[in-house]
Amino acid sequence: MANRKSSNKLPQTAVIKQILKRCSSLGKRNGYHDGTCGGLPLDVPKGHFVVYVGENRSRYIVPISFLTRPEFQTLLHQAEEEFGFDHDMGLTIPCEEVVFQSLTSMLSA
Repeated sequence: MANRKSSNKLPQTAVIKQILKRCSSLGKRNGYHDGTCGGLPLDVPKGHFVVYVGENRSRYIVPISFLTRPEFQTLLHQAEEEFGFDHDMGLTIPCEEVVFQSLTSMLSA
C-alpha cells in the first residue's frame, strides 16, 4: 500500500514543480523583480504566486501552500487540460471568480 501511495505522489509533485517553475520563469521573462522574490512581481509576497481566474482573467495572489490541497489540485488539473502550462498568459484557472473566491476562502480558514 505504501508503494501505491508513493507512485500517486510523484505525478502531483512533478505538476507542482512544473507550476512553480512556470510561474517564476514567467516573471523573469516579463521583466519583474529578479532579486529575492524569485522573479515574481514586487507585489507578490514570498510564499505566494499569481493566478488568473474567470472570463476577465482577474488576478489573484494565493499562497503556495494551496498547491498541496486536493481541492486546488483539481483546479490545476482542469487548467492543464484546458490551457496547458506552456503559454505566456500566466497560470489561468478555468473557474468562475465567485467559485474561486469561495474555494480560496475555505482553504484559508
